Amino acid sequence: MSLPQATHFDDNTSLFESISNDLVDKGYSIRPYALPENLSSLLLQHVSEIPNENFKRAGIGRAKKHVINSFVRTDEICWITDNSQAGSAWIDWAESLKVYLNRRLFLGLFSFESHFARYAKGDFYKKHKDAFKGEGNRVLSVVVYLNQNWSVDDGGELVIYNDQSPTLSIVDQSKTTVIPGFGTIVVFLSEQFPHEVLPAKRDRYSIAGWFRLNNSIANKLDPPS
Repeated sequence: MSLPQATHFDDNTSLFESISNDLVDKGYSIRPYALPENLSSLLLQHVSEIPNENFKRAGIGRAKKHVINSFVRTDEICWITDNSQAGSAWIDWAESLKVYLNRRLFLGLFSFESHFARYAKGDFYKKHKDAFKGEGNRVLSVVVYLNQNWSVDDGGELVIYNDQSPTLSIVDQSKTTVIPGFGTIVVFLSEQFPHEVLPAKRDRYSIAGWFRLNNSIANKLDPPS
């Protein structure tokens, strides 16, 4: 399979502009089936071929604070590198998004890290934030779904909570639910939006990624290389 041609910066200008406008208006963006189809297909093929032993139980916390907690999350992850055709194409796409958002919104995004996430039937990730104010680490979260023919009955929804938004009617306006359909992109401010993954009724694949600032001080690199 040839490298997707739709990963170039100019090919994504309209999509990136929509994401940028959403971030300005409400702090998050949900773009169903928006990742270029050939890139989505390449990523799906790659994640389907990753050996089971390459997936590890996901934990919570970073570095010395990292622990496995089955009460909070039960998914498995595999970090993405540029050592594969699919990984390289995905990282190039994320780099293009970073460049665009920095030019448009002056966010100062510096580095990017991401992993594949595999949720088996019944797996979940309870309500959490990707970063906390004042930590200066993850600034912008990116999620992409790689599930073909996914229906509402399959579960596994992402629920994004806006705790600052009051509920004004019987309909709960303080949360947004995202069906993890193929190629759907979700981008949100990491410090602002708690979110959770509901249990799915069949295997569910996604990519979770985070843009970080450059917080290097003296000889200490942050993020580390």
